[in-house]
Amino acid sequence: MTVKADIAIIGTGPGGYVAALRASQLGAKVVCIEKKWVGGVCLNEGCIPTKALLRSAEVFSLVRHAATFGVEVEEPKINWPAVQARKEKVVRQMVGGVVKLLERAGVQTMMGAATFLRPDTLKVVTPNGEEHVVADNILIATGSRTMQVPIPGLDGPSVIDHSGIMALQALPASLCVIGGGAIGLEYASLMVELGVKVTVVEMLPRLAPLMDASIGQGLAWSLGNRGVEILTGTKVTSVKAGANGAMVTVTTPEGERQIEAEKVLSAIGRAPNTEGIGLEVLGLNATRKGIAVDDRMRTAVPHVYAIGDVAAEGPMLAHVASHQGVVAVEDALGLTAHMNYAAVPSCIFTLPEAAGVGMTEEQAKEAGYEVLVGTFALPNNGKAVAYGDTDGFVTVVSESKHHAVLGMHIVGPHASDLILEGTLAIEMEATLDEIEHTIHAHPTLGESNAEAALAAMGRALHLPARK
Repeated sequence: MTVKADIAIIGTGPGGYVAALRASQLGAKVVCIEKKWVGGVCLNEGCIPTKALLRSAEVFSLVRHAATFGVEVEEPKINWPAVQARKEKVVRQMVGGVVKLLERAGVQTMMGAATFLRPDTLKVVTPNGEEHVVADNILIATGSRTMQVPIPGLDGPSVIDHSGIMALQALPASLCVIGGGAIGLEYASLMVELGVKVTVVEMLPRLAPLMDASIGQGLAWSLGNRGVEILTGTKVTSVKAGANGAMVTVTTPEGERQIEAEKVLSAIGRAPNTEGIGLEVLGLNATRKGIAVDDRMRTAVPHVYAIGDVAAEGPMLAHVASHQGVVAVEDALGLTAHMNYAAVPSCIFTLPEAAGVGMTEEQAKEAGYEVLVGTFALPNNGKAVAYGDTDGFVTVVSESKHHAVLGMHIVGPHASDLILEGTLAIEMEATLDEIEHTIHAHPTLGESNAEAALAAMGRALHLPARK
């Protein structure tokens, strides 16, 4: 059987399904081919389920500290099977919502593995046999997987990745996290709140190495106060079976040491899924970063696009994949669209959260700007004090001549929501003065954004005057 379409999309993660919905809005006939699950890793094993688990940890932490707020309760207990059941319910709801959106939009979804036969033709192996899809334009949105690195023993029985930790039947007594990026830190934050002994090992000098240095420092301080042992500038040399799970050998700045843990989480990074889809038929040679694309997400082959984690351009973030999907289908259908990565927010959903957008202070200086930097600490914010959530800060980076906002970096509760103001400021080329003149509701955490902008100009109102 042969199916014809205006656009065929391989993968239904946050890049693929959003692309399909936008293409359908524009009147295109769309076919999506999904190998494993609608919603991709994000909805099934990544973004959404981890946030459901983190919410349970947040509630547990709040109840444990209820007496601080004048509320007397019995000592809470974690019912891990119930936590997992809630997570699964959230996942089913979200995936079901995407399925319904695609159905209502008239998008045809085929479950099966797709490979290129020709630049305009896909072979799809389904549970019921083989079908062909012929399309005027094809989007590759196959996502990514856990990166494999040559560390002896990293394939051992006690080593798990994000998929394995998501499916744990019981909480481990201890966990060694290899990798101090977003994935590793989120699970470290989750597990330590639930009473697990956690050690984080990061090869680079600081946590969250892709973000502003202040974020790495802030998270190290916050997680350290919650009981996480943090080893930066530390390299894992081997993982072996131990008496209670695994023995991780590391080389620290002070020398070699061993870490005993029931489970080891490999959170080193992600690798694009470029294998097994017939790129050789197209004459495309993917690199370890993925498939080369231009700012319209076009590959070197006419009418073939690559978006999301499988594309070599842009950070591996779900919201980037979604935006790339929109750009790709709009270009394919004759509209003017292109990607601009200057205003892409990055978020780490630890407790507290961290988020950043735009340039760091170091990047701005390297770009030749004379910079102004303002920081406002949350203990000076009324809403944060009232809620008892004062760990964190907002930092704003701008250039000194016109006060144009270059970056915003946040650690604190709801940082992932607060960063939207900074993202919009950079996208709209706003200045510190324009943030100042925008009335921020009181009492809100968002007032900290305005105060940080004022601090960059040397006149924050809610910081003690400098002598």
